[in-house]
Amino acid sequence: MSLRYIMRLLPIVLGLVLSTSRPLNAAETGLLDIERRVTHAYATNNGVRIHYASLGSGPLVIMIHGFPDYWLTWRHQMMQLSKDHQVVALDQRGYNLSDRPKGVENYDMSLLVQDVAAVVAACGRKTAIIVGHDWGGAVAWSFAMARPEMTEKLIILNLPHPRGLMRELVNNPEQQKNSSYARTFQQPGAHTNLTAQGLTFWVTDLEARPRYLEAFERSDFEAMLNYYKRNYPREPYKQDTSPVVKVKCPVLMIHGLKDTALLHPALNGNWEFVERDLTLVTIPDANHFVQQDAADLVTRSIRSWLGR
Repeated sequence: MSLRYIMRLLPIVLGLVLSTSRPLNAAETGLLDIERRVTHAYATNNGVRIHYASLGSGPLVIMIHGFPDYWLTWRHQMMQLSKDHQVVALDQRGYNLSDRPKGVENYDMSLLVQDVAAVVAACGRKTAIIVGHDWGGAVAWSFAMARPEMTEKLIILNLPHPRGLMRELVNNPEQQKNSSYARTFQQPGAHTNLTAQGLTFWVTDLEARPRYLEAFERSDFEAMLNYYKRNYPREPYKQDTSPVVKVKCPVLMIHGLKDTALLHPALNGNWEFVERDLTLVTIPDANHFVQQDAADLVTRSIRSWLGR
C-alpha cells in the first residue's frame, strides 16, 4: 500500500468520525463574537514568535491545541471561562500565525514547553492554569512536570498520560494498530501528502471551516508532522523505566470515549503519576475533538472543577 493511498485514508485511520448532528451556526458557536472580542499578541521564545489570542481578565488560563488545529478550537470554552478568567489560546509553533522554524529538532518537547512558558511570561504572570488537547495535552503534561512552579492546575483533553499511552503501545495490539497513522507520519516526506482542505475533514461547524482552511494554508505541514517525528514513540515500543516525575497540582482529565486514535485503556492508572487529586470525566458519545463534540459539557465540567 502506497504512502499516498494511506494519507488519503487519514480520516478513516484516525477514526475521527464526523458528527451526525446539524452544523452549528455562527450565533450558536459565538464564532463571530469571539473573533471580534479577542486581542492578539505574540510571545517570543529564543527568536521564535508564538501567536496567542486573549479574552477576559482574572486568573490566567493557557489553552494549547493539538493536530490538526489552531487557537480557534477553544472558542466555546473561551466565551464562558473569560467571564472570570483571562483565557489565552495559543497557536503552537508551525501553526497559523506562529513562526514555523525548519528542522525536526525545533519541535522537541522541551522547546514546546518553553513556548508555553514564554506565553505565560508575555501575559505578565508567573503561574497559570494549563489546558491542552491532543498534542497540546502532551505539551501540557510535560509543562506541568517540567515547570511545576508555574502550573496552578492542569486540564487534559483526550491525551492520556504519556506513560499510560506507552504502556498500551507496548501491550495492547489494538492501540498498536490504531497508532499506524503516527508511524506513517514519521516517514520521510509524509507531509507532502497533506493538504489544507484535507486537514479540515473533522470540522463539522460550517461557519468555522473556512477559518480553518485559511489557518492551515498559513501553516507548515512538515512542522505539524515534526511533532510526531521528534516526540511520538517509535517501534520497537519499550516501557519507560525511568523514574516517574509526578505532576504536583490537581488534574482534570476529560476524554471522549469514541476516540479511536487514543484508546481509553491508556487512562488506567494515570492517577499514579499525580501527587494531588485527579478528576476523570468520560463522555461516551464524543470523539477525539471533545472540546467541540461535547462543547457545553466540557465547558461546564471545567468551570465546575475550577470553582471547587
